[in-house]
Amino acid sequence: MIGGDAAGMSAASQARRRRSADDLSIVAFERGRFTSYSACGIPYWVGGLVEERDELIARTPGVFHSDYDIDVRTRHEVVDIDLERREVVAVALDEGRREVRQPFDQLVYATGAVPVHPQWAEEGIAGVFGVQTLDDGDALHAWLLRDPKPKHAVVVGGGYIGVEMAEAMINRGLAVTLVERGEQPMSTVDPDMGALVADKLRSLGIEVLSGRAVTGLDHRGGVVSAVHTDEGSIPADIVVLGLGIKPNTTLARTAGLSLGPTGGVRVDLRMRVIDAPGVWAVGDCVESVHRVTGRPVHIPLGTHANKQGRVAGINIGGGYATFPGVIGTAVTRVCDLEVARTGLLSKEAEAAGFSFVTASVESTNRAGYFPGADPMTIKLLAERGTGRLLGAQIVGRSEAAKRIDPLAVALWNKMTVEDMVGLDLGYAPPYAPVWDPVLIAARKAVEALGIPDR
Repeated sequence: MIGGDAAGMSAASQARRRRSADDLSIVAFERGRFTSYSACGIPYWVGGLVEERDELIARTPGVFHSDYDIDVRTRHEVVDIDLERREVVAVALDEGRREVRQPFDQLVYATGAVPVHPQWAEEGIAGVFGVQTLDDGDALHAWLLRDPKPKHAVVVGGGYIGVEMAEAMINRGLAVTLVERGEQPMSTVDPDMGALVADKLRSLGIEVLSGRAVTGLDHRGGVVSAVHTDEGSIPADIVVLGLGIKPNTTLARTAGLSLGPTGGVRVDLRMRVIDAPGVWAVGDCVESVHRVTGRPVHIPLGTHANKQGRVAGINIGGGYATFPGVIGTAVTRVCDLEVARTGLLSKEAEAAGFSFVTASVESTNRAGYFPGADPMTIKLLAERGTGRLLGAQIVGRSEAAKRIDPLAVALWNKMTVEDMVGLDLGYAPPYAPVWDPVLIAARKAVEALGIPDR
């Protein structure tokens, strides 16, 4: 196993459940210090909502050793894959880069993803952080506690990590500026929905600068002091990069593994690398098939990583399993504002060649008269002609985000919005209006398609 987080260790665990240590030796190399942790939880630990770092760790290397007979070697970085000799070459980072050669019959490539680092962030200036691994989070957390403590944070990029880290910095008492090159933060939803997120960020005291490009950094004594944009400079004691991530495929490319148009490793339904017998790839380093467009996509989420690792491990262990593809369902939270999406955004539907309509509705999470009723906005995309649901987005407060799940199920099963109007969803005043917001949105989409009321 190259990589000891969700995908790699899920594969290792599943393989072990099907084959004993006498029958199958498993060695896992991990460059960092931690295994099987929740990277998604890092912003909540940095922001103080989760008290201890170790609460994010599901299984330590010691547990894998004692309970699973898996030889986990942390702080070991794999630097080469020799497919002809069937061995990997690693270096022990805490032992003077001592070289380790490990033969294999089956290889699982689970290197994850790496943050996008523009050239201006590669100058070795202290106080600039990407947040992809728990080691990254550890370094950022330690910087926040240094003396003197930082007072001004600049978050570059307004995606999931960007908005979550902006909130974390506010919770830590810093002045925060979020710089986003696009029209609105949260490019994972359409701009009209992203505007709702921007309004919330501003209400928290975060300065949101949209339509700005970062061009460079200033420093004093090697420590960041300002961020330059195409419209001026912003003081900064700490800079967090939220510019997205890309598949970590440097080793794969050097070894000659097949890469797809998204830059991820190409795999079949069983997670076997195309044209590389005995080699598997799982997690954020691979590309998947989008079930709506049928096209390759790179959607790095822990849900996919765990499922793909499970599939590979079952197959390595002698069973049979396939990974059916993705539709991009994801949720996040900015303070009390919940954001969710599934399927295609408008720009993605256009790029895929769909003709479609959109329908947006404002409703509440509970009956309007019930205490605690909060507003939410739901936006649906439906294909002209067929009425098939193509995508959905939700922005709202309490109990809004998880309403994306019935929409994801409908999309997964290729339901039409007309079918969805009749869904038998649960109702009680504390939980939903008599017409759930999902059903109201489906009705409005039917109207937008010009389908007569029946």
